[in-house]
Formats: sequence, C-alpha cells, structure tokens
Amino acid sequence: MGLYNDVVLPRLCDLAMRNRHLVPYRRRVLAGAQGQVLEIGIGSGLNLPFYGPHVRGIHGLEPSPQLVRLAERAAGRSNRPVALIEGSAEAIPFDDNSLDTVVTTWTLCSIPQAGQALTEMRRVLKPGGQLLFVEHGLGPEDAVRKWQHRLTPVWSKISGGCHLNRPMQTLIAQAGFDFANLETGYMKGPKPMTYMYEGRAVPK
Repeated sequence: MGLYNDVVLPRLCDLAMRNRHLVPYRRRVLAGAQGQVLEIGIGSGLNLPFYGPHVRGIHGLEPSPQLVRLAERAAGRSNRPVALIEGSAEAIPFDDNSLDTVVTTWTLCSIPQAGQALTEMRRVLKPGGQLLFVEHGLGPEDAVRKWQHRLTPVWSKISGGCHLNRPMQTLIAQAGFDFANLETGYMKGPKPMTYMYEGRAVPK
C-alpha cells in the first residue's frame, strides 16, 4: 500500500481534480482572493492560474510530497510569488492573525480532523480576513444521505481519505465563522459525490 498511498493515489486525485466541470467553481471562488493567501491542500497547483491581481503572495500547504513536487512546476509559471510548504492543515505553520485569505477547494473532505483544521484557519486569519471555499459534502435529501453514509467507509479508503458525508456548512460555522455568502447545489455527476458548498466566510 505504500506505493499506492505515496505515489499512485496523489496522481489519481490530481487527475480527478482536473475535471473541466470544476473550472467555473475555481474561477468564482478565487476571484475574491486578496492580500497574502494560504491555500490549504494546494495539490499540484491547479488553482494558481485563477488568482487575481489583488493577491500579493500565495502560500501553498500540502501534506503529499508527491503533489508538492508537481506544484513546484505550476509555481514556476505563476506571475505571483508562491511558497510551497509540506505540512498539515491541523497544525498550520503561521502566526495568529497573519493572513488575509485562506482558500480551500475540495480539501476539507479528506483532512482527518477537519474541525481542527478549520479552527487553525480561523486562527491565522487577520481581523477582517476571509475563508473562500468550495467543497462537496452532505446532501439535503434523506435518500442521498443514506448513500453517502453507506459509501463513505469504502470510498475513503480508495480516494485519499475523502468523506462524502461531511456537513460542510456546520463544520465551518462550528469553527467560529460567519457566512458572508453561501451557495449550495448539485453539480453534474452522481448525487452522493456532487453536492457542493461554495462561498465566503469570515471570522466571528
């Protein structure tokens, strides 16, 4: 399993994230980024081309060494400073109140302690900072939720720890955020895997 977890799985996850249907979400969410940005789970750097002119610098946090190496290539093509950090979102290596924007795109589903990671994101944001996010998670219908709960134990083992059934709105709120805006709904694909939470949240 070592080779699968360390090499094969990160590449498979990266291929999944290249889905063209995800591009509009990336554009909308990243358009609001500004100042010094921390991207949680930067992966291979697929978001880097979508950051706008109000971003002064990008710090990419990523636990997978394989994906950090891939992100280095994308960082070299970016027209903004990019610093890549191998590490965990559950212990973000930044000072309190030090960043303007935190970004998560399809990342909270696979962080082992998502609540702790969100608390860390709130900690490092400056007063007036923002969390920009698009995540998939628990759907609104009972029938969809039943399938999400049923599939998650197996799905998480083959998809890098991805959980289909995390209540993203609740998790973000419980970590001390208020929603400045929030949109939810299904994107194209199987319903247990495609209920999206997209928006902007600010520390309380």
